[in-house]
Amino acid sequence: MALDFAAGCLGGVAGVLVGHPFDTVKVRLQVQNPDQPRYRGTVHCFRSIIKQESVFGLYKGIGSPMMGLTFINAIVFGVQGNTMRYLESDTPLNQFLAGAAAGAIQCVICCPMELAKTRLQLQGMGEYQVKSKVYKNSVDCLFRIYRKHGIRGINKGMVTTVLREIPAFGFYFLTYDCLTRALNCEPGASFIIPKLLFAGGMSGIASWISTYPIDVIKSRLQADGVGGINQYNSIWDCVLQSYKKEGWQVFARGLTSTLLRAFPVNAATFATVTLFLMYTRAEEERKELETASAIQQHSSL
Repeated sequence: MALDFAAGCLGGVAGVLVGHPFDTVKVRLQVQNPDQPRYRGTVHCFRSIIKQESVFGLYKGIGSPMMGLTFINAIVFGVQGNTMRYLESDTPLNQFLAGAAAGAIQCVICCPMELAKTRLQLQGMGEYQVKSKVYKNSVDCLFRIYRKHGIRGINKGMVTTVLREIPAFGFYFLTYDCLTRALNCEPGASFIIPKLLFAGGMSGIASWISTYPIDVIKSRLQADGVGGINQYNSIWDCVLQSYKKEGWQVFARGLTSTLLRAFPVNAATFATVTLFLMYTRAEEERKELETASAIQQHSSL
């Protein structure tokens, strides 16, 4: 049990370091003003941020996911591992259910964390009237929101977060399980690291594609009101307004940068988690064998 949580922590750190710049681009593209778009696409957004804000602009808001995602990954992999042990049989359906359970539980942390990340990522964007540095860091951001709007304020976007995370994590673990079985990723297998990286990366892509339109709505709701004006009255109102102004393509806004991010992030996350568990479990088995051998030798004396 403890190993699942520890592995999740390490995987979370690896994933955040690799993927945060892509996430910054994704959020900027998702929430930019459609009437006066600031960025023409993923590459232009990357270049613009680096030119105007330096490379550190890509890492705005990293404090929140670094603190949150490390803990979230510990919860996700811990809950998923324990749920699989509870379900006993390792079937594709159980992999999906265990992943869905993990996704549901981590929303309590994920939603406030992503709210703070989104607000910090939008600092400096003129259309959101956040030209100055309003928030010092993630904790300051959540504290300010809490003082003004209470618990409800720091949980803004919770419903869309839950709607996104439950199926997303179900497909996440289901895809990884199917691919690692197909690629023979057992301990000692040849080329295991490239296989794990590929399986993890593809799992991330499958997970994001399954729920991406919901993520667009979540980002818009969490960005709403940053400049002091609220555009949306509800989730459905956000869906209707977004579609009316920008058509169906709005629900794929930022998808390219998200998928570019999803592969390396989840490749790093799953490979780190799996290799850590393989190594530690192999060490545990070796120690158990040594202990059993010592007891047997002692009893034969």
